[in-house]
Amino acid sequence: MKAFPVVFFLSFVFGAAQPVFAEETAWRIITEQGISHYGKGEYDRALAAIKKSLAVAEKEFGPNHPETATSLNNLAELYRDRRQYAQANPLYKRALAIREKQVGQNHSLVAATLNGHAELYRAQGRYAEAEPLYKRALAIREASLPPNHPDLAQTLNNLAELYCSQGQYALAKPLYERLLPIREKVLGADHPGMAAGLNNLAVIYHSQGQYTKAEPLYKRALGIYERILDPNHPNVGTALNNLAVVYHNQGQYAQAAPFYTRALAIREKALGVDHRDLVEDLSNLADLYHKQGQYALSEPFYKRALAIREKALGPEHADVGRDLSNLAELYRAQGQHAQAEAFYERSLAIFERAVGPYQLNMATSLNNLAMIYHIKGQYEQAEPFYKRALGIFERSLGPGHPHVKLSLNNLAKLYRATDRPGAAEEMVLRLARFQAAQ
Repeated sequence: MKAFPVVFFLSFVFGAAQPVFAEETAWRIITEQGISHYGKGEYDRALAAIKKSLAVAEKEFGPNHPETATSLNNLAELYRDRRQYAQANPLYKRALAIREKQVGQNHSLVAATLNGHAELYRAQGRYAEAEPLYKRALAIREASLPPNHPDLAQTLNNLAELYCSQGQYALAKPLYERLLPIREKVLGADHPGMAAGLNNLAVIYHSQGQYTKAEPLYKRALGIYERILDPNHPNVGTALNNLAVVYHNQGQYAQAAPFYTRALAIREKALGVDHRDLVEDLSNLADLYHKQGQYALSEPFYKRALAIREKALGPEHADVGRDLSNLAELYRAQGQHAQAEAFYERSLAIFERAVGPYQLNMATSLNNLAMIYHIKGQYEQAEPFYKRALGIFERSLGPGHPHVKLSLNNLAKLYRATDRPGAAEEMVLRLARFQAAQ
């Protein structure tokens, strides 16, 4: 199960909609037509109009005129929206150079271009290049705009999202805390932008284990979406899932279940019942029922998740190994050792070949398969699996981790069962040192 979802809502802002000068020129009319087409979702017509506006600006005003910079910036925004990043990048650079020269380095138009260019880099995962652009845009807007201006909130939000994308939640949190009061004042308490900010701040608290702070924010976000959106809107499903996860992580399974169920129904309707994006929803529900001992309810969700993942990723993918391990543990908990053994063995074969952060998954499967062998009295098969699991847990988690304690305890029991009191005593002494260090 994912510890928490991490889900961010992004809005596209068509930069610099108004030209610097107000003459009714052919350039202005074409530019406004392009903006109108974009607002109607007519992207191809918008692109054609903005390209034409750039050609007119360059011919009528010259290559270094502010109107030319506006067309360059608008065309860059359109390309970025269509994920044509290679085309957008040089346009942003040209627009910025013109604006810095013509209106000064601290003008609001410069901030708009900096923000759009930073968004481009963030979309490409070029975070180190995006951050200084966001910071510079923020500094300009802080100096030139009122403290409750929506453009200031926009840059605060974008920089916060950048930090969240890198897991730097401590840096993102104060930015979200600043922007939410601005959004509430400017947009109103029930605006979708307000819900997005509440959700993102909740995600940060959630990631830090501050569930009591995350829960009311998730609830507010869900309430907004339910009031303003269709009941089956994807954002409603995301908000339901997020609230379910925070309950799940606190062991409040009865509260989590109806939210998970509603979220899954919304996503199934939107995506279809076999879509790969349903896997986490299915796994979450399966894990929820598993932890409550409702094995008959859990099993079909685990099986659906496994079938979707095998189809999407192939039967040898490491994430398939995780699903197999989940099913194996479900069967082991019910004493269905033959079924569990087969699934554990298959998951181990996958983890052995996997590249990436799957060592702990393998250690868990090793330990649990060893427990089955142990229960069946197959001590020679159990021992090397226990030892391998212990070694991985110690290397990955450190000697003081509870998983290490569990492995030591399992080995001690095995040694007693095989009449090796000396080896068992060694495990007991290591356990004592572990407990003394707590």
